[in-house]
Amino acid sequence: MSLMNTKIKDFSTEAYKDGKFVTVTQDDVLGKWAVFFFYPADFTFVCPTELGDMADHYEELQKLGVEVYSVSTDSHFVHKAWTEASEEVGKIKYFMLGDSSGVITNNFDNMRPGAGQADRATFLVDPEGVIQYIESTAEGIGREAGQLIRKIKAAQYVATHPGEVCPAKWEEGEATLTPGIDLVGKI
Repeated sequence: MSLMNTKIKDFSTEAYKDGKFVTVTQDDVLGKWAVFFFYPADFTFVCPTELGDMADHYEELQKLGVEVYSVSTDSHFVHKAWTEASEEVGKIKYFMLGDSSGVITNNFDNMRPGAGQADRATFLVDPEGVIQYIESTAEGIGREAGQLIRKIKAAQYVATHPGEVCPAKWEEGEATLTPGIDLVGKI
């Protein structure tokens, strides 16, 4: 069963953010757009490149009203140690959720069977807590924040313009489509 258009489930966890440990719950996510950025483990190889790229785009995401929550099954203590050990990961200003219990990863149906680790996946959640976008890749395929930002802008546009849809490769400011009988067979 797909989680698309379903509401996120309750959770409460410890996170590392801006040099501090903080508690984050499902209620903290509501009221703004959110990206849940799952990755397998701290102190690995593809993961720091993705998290660093997300850090490089965090200010732009904040301007779009988007909060970022990276999630692995490591603890918040391990997240702190990783930010101190890695220059790339040390750039992170967003929340790094500890999920050693696996509750959040399982809530998003994203636990790798038999591994105790999250799969590499991204979930975009709207301000009502409803999942609007899901991307999952194989272990060795890294994601790119710029591509995600384009999709976030499209999701935000569609949310504020009922009846319109964004075609492939849509960029902010470009024409959208209004589905209807007069478009059938014309695209």
